[in-house]
Amino acid sequence: MGAVAHYIEVDAPAQACYDWWRSFEKLPRVLSDVREVKAKDGGGHRTVWTVDGPLGKTLTWEADIVEDEAPHKIAWATVDSTDPDVKNSGVVRFDDKGNGRTGFEISLAYDPPAGKLGEAVASLFSDPQKKVERAAAEFKTIIEAR
Repeated sequence: MGAVAHYIEVDAPAQACYDWWRSFEKLPRVLSDVREVKAKDGGGHRTVWTVDGPLGKTLTWEADIVEDEAPHKIAWATVDSTDPDVKNSGVVRFDDKGNGRTGFEISLAYDPPAGKLGEAVASLFSDPQKKVERAAAEFKTIIEAR
């Protein structure tokens, strides 16, 4: 299993940061490999993720929100019963620093399958630290421009 994390501070209130991330449909704007995230249920607790994979293929999985502590934290994980190709989880934390500033941390963990599928999926997670850092920088640009 691999894991990556990145922390930055943004000039935006914690509630605004939380609200932006809680709308998972916006995540393709900051996560470069994510093509689409759609709510599967009315409460938005289960989502369907479609991600650009290797060789023009797409991977799809379902994830549940496993922690939702407004405006401090949102965590999600793939749903085991849906037999995802890539088991993964993530968490974003928002630490109110006062004066409209928020500490923002994004952490991702992933466990690609073994065999040929695992080798193909590995390219999806190539340089994951750089992807997380880029996602944080994109989020900072978006949230500060609001």
